[in-house]
Amino acid sequence: MLLDHIPFTPDPDAIVCQLGLDPASDLVEEVATLVQRAAPVARPRALFREAFVTARGEETVTIDGITFTSRVLRANLDGVERVFPYVATCGPEFDSVLQGSDDEFLRFALDCIKEAALWKAMLALSEHLEAQYGLTKKSAMNPGSGDADVWPISQQTALFALLGDVQGQTGVILTETFLMHPNKTVSGIYFPTEVEFVTCQLCHRQDCRNRRAPFDEHLWQRQQIASIQ
Repeated sequence: MLLDHIPFTPDPDAIVCQLGLDPASDLVEEVATLVQRAAPVARPRALFREAFVTARGEETVTIDGITFTSRVLRANLDGVERVFPYVATCGPEFDSVLQGSDDEFLRFALDCIKEAALWKAMLALSEHLEAQYGLTKKSAMNPGSGDADVWPISQQTALFALLGDVQGQTGVILTETFLMHPNKTVSGIYFPTEVEFVTCQLCHRQDCRNRRAPFDEHLWQRQQIASIQ
């Protein structure tokens, strides 16, 4: 299912604050102009589907016939039958806003607008899953998030296959290196859980600006023990 009527109006004051600009700076006016250009093309959206676990191995889990390899994903989906794979994006329409421009500041400012659009899409998806499927207690895993072996980014290919025509429905392109374009795009699998899980808990990278939870040494050790049993 595609959620593509998600209201979003970029807030110039919020962007200025995120950029750390002095309100008296001449750059504030540039940000306001950029917001005016970006607002008409903004089209955040999210694609998801209801799917079911059909098989489990020692370090694999098969969802509607597509197999993923990750001992952490396998552990998180132990006892779970229904999951919700998804892709949420700011939308490729933002590419036209600064086409041909090499202004690094404006490109960074546009990235802030795109990030706000992405999180609006994520919020809409979360609220829809709660309202339509009763998924009030949930967590998500994302390929490539956390340490490299938690859920390898190469598994993006299988996730996109599970979702179907992702590019046709959202405009999101999966590159040969398993990155997504546009850059402000998130993919993953939502699953019901009583205990919140955040992949950041299994990531040693301390300087990540997108970190949402501290590294959990105890959880890491439990995963290592589980992998050799």
